[in-house]
Order: sequence, then structure tokens, then C-alpha cells
Amino acid sequence: MPTVSVLSLKGGVGKTSVTLGLAGAARAAGLPCVVADLDPQGNATTALDPAEVRFTANDVLAADGAVPIGDALTASGWGDTVRLLASEPALERRNHPADGVAARHRLRTALGGLRDVDLVLLDCPPSLAELTSSALAASDVAVVVAEPTAFALTGAQQALAAVDTVRRGHNLRLRPAGIVVNRYRTGSAEHRYRLDELIAVYRDLVLDPVVPERSAVSRAQGACLPIQRWPSPGAREVGRIFAGYLELLLTAARSDAGPFAKGAAR
Repeated sequence: MPTVSVLSLKGGVGKTSVTLGLAGAARAAGLPCVVADLDPQGNATTALDPAEVRFTANDVLAADGAVPIGDALTASGWGDTVRLLASEPALERRNHPADGVAARHRLRTALGGLRDVDLVLLDCPPSLAELTSSALAASDVAVVVAEPTAFALTGAQQALAAVDTVRRGHNLRLRPAGIVVNRYRTGSAEHRYRLDELIAVYRDLVLDPVVPERSAVSRAQGACLPIQRWPSPGAREVGRIFAGYLELLLTAARSDAGPFAKGAAR
């Protein structure tokens, strides 16, 4: 059961869109998937359109552990193969737990109770506080999401440094799986420059192809549908990219070969 953290240090770069794209790819491939929405904003929860939410990640991560993750999972509106551990605003309190580092392993312990799941996707909040650290401590691989802007390189450096810190301190199996460059516009000189900048520093980690900016992504999310089900050429293009990402993620998470490197880097 590969567990993948999807993270960025800046809000609005499409981190949740990447998580949902991967969940949609798993659904299209017939792989049972769990999306754990660890972002108190709850955007993944909204897009996955659950009919009912009785418990959330906040309940699962409570100190008394009274709610097992199996009881907290709910069916998404995407079908039986995609289940959701929902978010809520109160989850923000887990970013600053009173018992400190001990809480970092609570998510890993909870995920150990999952059964009949081929993939777990952890949608992290856009910060390096305790929720993101807990996600990384529970993961096999981490995917960093960046937009091709002036802050892309700095954000990627900080996120990868956080991955390395958690790996050395809490989770030796954790590896960076790659950097997803999201919302790329081919006709933008600024985007080309920033992409080249990222490739120059992280050639073996920048995933190819990048995710282009397509209006179908936001439209599909607004309709609470996976991008793979949105009827447009742009949606089909993005869906193919996420299918490739999923294949590489599963390979990376199940091997000791390190990051994607040969299969997905430029």
C-alpha cells in the first residue's frame, strides 16, 4: 500500500489539484484509493463530494485515538474505489499539538489499520507545521508541487529540505518522488525560464511532462468530477499526464531505486 504525500509550501499552486489528478488516475485504473485531506481548508473534501461525513482526520488524530481510520473513511462522490478521510477547520489545531513529536507518528499508526487499499494520497496543508511532518513520517514517497514562478526554486528547495529532515529523523524509507510543475503555459517566457531554472538544479526530480494550464481542471473540480471524466481535449491531455505520474509513483514507492530519475525527469 504505497503512501504518497503531496506537498507545497505555498498555497494556490495546485497541490490539491495534483492530489485529485492522481486519485482520478487510480480510479481510472481500477485501484482502490484513499485520499486523506490533511489541509484544514478542506478543498479535496469538497471536490470529492462525500454524501456524509461522520468523522474527520481531526478525530482520527486525536490523542485518545478513539476513532479508528476505518470508521472515519467515507465514500466519495467519485465511486466506490475512491474513499475519503475528510478534513474540517478544527484540524488546524493538530498543527501545534500539546504533546509535540509523539503526535508525529499518530497518522502512521492510523494508516496501519487500512485494508484493501492500493494507494493512499495525503493532501498536506501549505506549511511545514506538524500536519505536513506527520504526513511525511507516514509516507513512502513525497511529491512536491510548484508553479513556474519566481518563488518556485526556493519553495522546492524548502520542501525537499523538509522531506530530508523527516527522513533522517522519523522515516528512513521516505524518498522524494519528484517535482510536479503545475499550470505551465508554453507561450510564457517567464514560465519557460523558471522551468529551466528548476531543471538546472533538480534535473532528476522535475517530472516530464509538466502539467499544462487548462481550464478543464478547475471546471472538473467545480463539478466534483475527476479530470479523467471531464469531456474536453484539455482534460484528456491532463488525464494522460496523471496516468503516467501514477505509474511512476507506484514503481518508485515499491522499489529502493530512489527518485523517479530515468523514467520521468528531463
